[in-house]
Amino acid sequence: MRKGLLAAGLAALLTSGAANAQTLNVATAGDQNMVDYIKDYLGPLFEKKHPGVKVVAVGTGPGDGGSQKIYEKLDAQKKAGAPSDFDVVVVHQKAAGTMVKEELLKKYRDQIPTGSLVTRETATNALGTDVSGYVMPMFHSQTAIAYNPDLVKNPPNSYPELREWVRKNPKQFGYNGIKGGMSGVAFVAGWVAAFGGDAAKLEKGPYDPAAKATWDKAMADLKEFNQNVVITPGNAGTLDMLNRGEIAMGPVWVDMFYTWKAEGKLPPTMRLKLVTPGMPGQPMYYAIPAKTAQEKLAAEFIALATSPDVQAEGIVKRFNWYPGIDAKNLEGKLDQAAWKQLFSDIPPETLAANGKPFPIGPYFNDILEAYERKVAN
Repeated sequence: MRKGLLAAGLAALLTSGAANAQTLNVATAGDQNMVDYIKDYLGPLFEKKHPGVKVVAVGTGPGDGGSQKIYEKLDAQKKAGAPSDFDVVVVHQKAAGTMVKEELLKKYRDQIPTGSLVTRETATNALGTDVSGYVMPMFHSQTAIAYNPDLVKNPPNSYPELREWVRKNPKQFGYNGIKGGMSGVAFVAGWVAAFGGDAAKLEKGPYDPAAKATWDKAMADLKEFNQNVVITPGNAGTLDMLNRGEIAMGPVWVDMFYTWKAEGKLPPTMRLKLVTPGMPGQPMYYAIPAKTAQEKLAAEFIALATSPDVQAEGIVKRFNWYPGIDAKNLEGKLDQAAWKQLFSDIPPETLAANGKPFPIGPYFNDILEAYERKVAN
């Protein structure tokens, strides 16, 4: 059924393209809100600046599976010697790395005016693959520690301080382990980076299968740490327990945190802390297929999408995401209330220093396996 719907969506997109030579076809992985963002906001904005151009968006589904569908389409068209059906794609890190390796994308970042506005590691490194020049981050989704300041007067600034705080305040910290959501997985990845040895190697490689043996003490300490925490049901479960006062602190996705606050599902006094040496987040990428016939128009679309004005209004204000470009470029573009909400607890310089990528794929899998064997059991 899903394949049929996807095929129908692609057919509709291609029909639109045939009807108008100046149609810009955008395929995006992710939830429906990603399609709606392009269809209802970014597309009309681009069309207004480019009379005669029609932006058509199609969604390929959430998660890495949605990005995989885009990869499969581009790969098939390359092998067939056919031009790309898509002019712009929005994909996750894993697929972006594969597409760069297989020469399915164009190198364009240095040719657009916004290319220099992003310096974060994730703009060049996609889970261990060098993607320099091939991608621009659409946004960054970030994890951090949420806490109740009525219960936590002096929140920990680092993983070592957090470990000590939990020892002194048992059952006041909660996270979902590695089940039910990525906020817990991010916390565990940050723990291994903090206590397991070579954090830079986790992020950039090269992969060494023997490295996991050096994590034994970190995992043993995490198992002991877990004796004093509450294991929550998942991302939403952590937020729900914070709301009810059942825990005082726990890792969350920042955009979910602010959405819950805006909906009155969290006390307005709740705050965030991005502890050192850092916690992972992940971007979505804008990229241009190698076989598009509309490279110039595609690059102009991405330049608009990553401009400070659009990043401020579309990404930050509409979705509570951190911008794809460096946050310092948004100063003066957001009203004071919006700026204060997103950056008062985690200033741009802290986000740049402590916002980390997830480990490269093989290390990521090793961390999950080690947690199951040495912490969960």
